[in-house]
Amino acid sequence: MSSDQDHLKETDTEKRFEFKKAESAAVTSDKGLTEEVVRMISDDKDEPEWMLERRLRSLKQYQEMPMPTDWPGQPDLSGMDIEEIVPYIRPDVDKREGADSWDDLPEDIQDTFEKLGIPEAERKALSGVGAQYESEVVYQNMQEQWEEKGVVFCNMDEAVQEHEELVKEYFMTKCVPPSDNKFAALHGAVWSGGSFVYVPEDVTVEMPVQAYFRMNSEGMGQFEHTLIIAEEGSEVHYIEGCSAPKYGTHNLHSGGVEVFVGEDAHVQYSTVQNWSKNTYNLNTKRAICEKGGTMEWVSGSMGSKATMLYPSTILKGRGATDNHITIAFAGEGQDIDTGAKVYHNAPNTKSTIESKSIAKDGGRTNYRGLVHIADGAEGSSTSVECDALMFDNESTSDTMPYMEIQESKVDVAHEATVGKIGDEDVFYLQSRGLDDDDAKQMIVAGFIEPITEELPIEYAVELNRLIELEMEGSLG
Repeated sequence: MSSDQDHLKETDTEKRFEFKKAESAAVTSDKGLTEEVVRMISDDKDEPEWMLERRLRSLKQYQEMPMPTDWPGQPDLSGMDIEEIVPYIRPDVDKREGADSWDDLPEDIQDTFEKLGIPEAERKALSGVGAQYESEVVYQNMQEQWEEKGVVFCNMDEAVQEHEELVKEYFMTKCVPPSDNKFAALHGAVWSGGSFVYVPEDVTVEMPVQAYFRMNSEGMGQFEHTLIIAEEGSEVHYIEGCSAPKYGTHNLHSGGVEVFVGEDAHVQYSTVQNWSKNTYNLNTKRAICEKGGTMEWVSGSMGSKATMLYPSTILKGRGATDNHITIAFAGEGQDIDTGAKVYHNAPNTKSTIESKSIAKDGGRTNYRGLVHIADGAEGSSTSVECDALMFDNESTSDTMPYMEIQESKVDVAHEATVGKIGDEDVFYLQSRGLDDDDAKQMIVAGFIEPITEELPIEYAVELNRLIELEMEGSLG
């Protein structure tokens, strides 16, 4: 590749991912996690008393729970100081409704999302778009044809006000309670923004809906909450994108995702995350799947200093299905610990997990997974496949699959492969006219093809492009 081409790619990368804006906020909380900060967030959002009570209970649980340190091989979290994180920044837009059109957004926020390609994506391929900047959703739109069918796609703050009974019933009660883990409790105390999706019975949303989460400020935390309720026989594909510019101070992303898949419903949740190398990415994502329902998780994890992310599904009803396809990329100084969890709690349930990881320049990837098949879940089956690709001898890749099988009449399969990019493969492609970098990129593109096949074409192209830029070391 010529130096001019390299320069153009780096310039484009700077525009797309590494740009940052001067901070412009209407409200900024103090640093740290205190009752005063939690009350301030709830008050600024004009929340009902029951939500404040839930926040305060979450805060109490967070304060009583120890920091996770005893998982074998887990990422080092010692550099993360919660007391130095700003948990809430409201940009200078309407604090509940956001903007009805891109033209209504402040120019600096509008420019940020234009550079990320969000308006173009909305025009071309999506049923609805939500855009979050710092702690608040600043824009939300749903195509009229889906609203007429009863589909709801709004930000979580609006949902608390306009769909209070649904939120009160489902929000961090049945799927991800604050007691689940320390970061779920943290999230429950200071959550802000995120998406609420409700799909009525037998409605198929034929085009994906998307939310994009952007952290712009240094030293902040982003804690968006996503709640998806798909009623019986419905279908929806939700796509989440995330990014942040590089700063010298650590940022924290600790989102929460709860998905409720009704009988014979189908939900696909796709994530392409490109956090900067100073971000700790610690999320809790879980689905509950009823009889005959299907849940699909498709995720690409790049960027971040450390990631701990294990989307999980509880197969609650007979014949429910869960599929995971994940890809992780770790470069210098990165520890990407990802995987999946599946709980087979009913007969004839099925799960597949396909994990791909790439490590270079001393980075570390790890697959950490759990498959639990309960006593009485006869006729269930699971297949786990973990493949790791390393560029050099300094990089590492581990596989930690846990199987808890309490029923004998089941099918269980697991396989794992770990290898380096072979010199003979690169040589073969070079003999066909490719240079060294292009040969390696082609090998990687083939390696990650299973995940790109599951994404709309625009996002598949974007994921391949991010991987290419990571391989070049262009992203900071």
